[in-house]
Amino acid sequence: MTWLDLRPDDAGWGLDNLPYGVFSTRPDGLDRRVGVAVGRHVLDLAAVAEELWPAMAGTFAESTLDRFMAGGRAVWDETRERVTGWLTDGAHERAVRPHLVGRDEVRLHLPFTVADYVDFYASEHHATNLGRMFRPGQEPLTPNWRHLPIGYHGRAGTVVVSGTPVVRPHGQRRTPDGDIVFGPSTRLDIEAELGFVVGAPSVSGTPVPMEEFAEHVFGACLVNDWSARDIQSWEYVPLGPFLGKSFATSVSPWLVPLAALEHARVEPPARDPKPLPYLDDADTGPWGFDIRLEVRLNGHVVSRPPFAGMYWTAAQQLAHMTVNGAGLRTGDLFASGTISGPGSDERGSLIELSWSGETPIELPDGSRRTFLEDGDEVVITATAPASGGCVVAFGEVRGTVMPPQSN
Repeated sequence: MTWLDLRPDDAGWGLDNLPYGVFSTRPDGLDRRVGVAVGRHVLDLAAVAEELWPAMAGTFAESTLDRFMAGGRAVWDETRERVTGWLTDGAHERAVRPHLVGRDEVRLHLPFTVADYVDFYASEHHATNLGRMFRPGQEPLTPNWRHLPIGYHGRAGTVVVSGTPVVRPHGQRRTPDGDIVFGPSTRLDIEAELGFVVGAPSVSGTPVPMEEFAEHVFGACLVNDWSARDIQSWEYVPLGPFLGKSFATSVSPWLVPLAALEHARVEPPARDPKPLPYLDDADTGPWGFDIRLEVRLNGHVVSRPPFAGMYWTAAQQLAHMTVNGAGLRTGDLFASGTISGPGSDERGSLIELSWSGETPIELPDGSRRTFLEDGDEVVITATAPASGGCVVAFGEVRGTVMPPQSN
């Protein structure tokens, strides 16, 4: 229970969630500080802490979550416990209520400094679909796919917060006639993903086992890893994605803490062959998540990808990412890769939904899409189950395609 007046349309933003973000109320955005979303409000943690928790007031007054995330799990757990208490104990209402700001009155910012960005390729359905398109007549999955979480390093500097326009990128591509040309991408796509953000760093040279996943990962967010498929298909052999991916990656502004996803944990799919010991999670507890995404193109739902079927979990990805001794830094972001299910309406990218342009998507206004056109808007949302039949909302990651700039 809470003394807040939560309405039915606040579903997903109750005490089960309490996601963290960075907000401002001034037009110039120079008053950024840490907040927690609850109901239709943002709780100004910096202001509340000055009275109720002075030792943390400076941390919450910073313009990113970096210092707070670096504090580690004990700090995260204590903060969640205190915030829950402030919002449920009527004795704190007079101190807290003045520092609740309407969510529709704030501007949200990129909540953390992105240290490194790694994108994985964890959906068997997505990898199989793309393998059939890119390598027709061959085995769709590469020989290593079921043995390790495949990933690549992206560009931290092009990770942007939801609402940031995405400019159509330029690059090389190969035409159907075999000519090599340069110009704006003609096959601009989306990838609906879930991202995980590292809070507590690790010591370089020391792998992080799956059992320590929750000690290092602060929370999760939505990711749209925009993709230029024509640039990608020409450049990706033999070293993988580069310019076709590195121009923009959008993330949602609210970080849902792992503690809020406890009721969403599920067993991942059965693995065959059995993973090597450092990836074998049979006895570590399940780190799959029953998270359901929804993808809208110009307001129309085109897909509902289910995260529960992802072959490799975030805990396995973290273990693999560090098994060679690579250290973790506060603000490291690693994403799941495109989330796709077995159904034709569960695919997390347009290249799958249109089957590389062969079956265009029909929109309610009569238009058709194989890939994105200038002016198109994509919005990805998600929810996860919580206690008592409630849900946890992730908010949204939104982006509009802008025309290419002249080169």
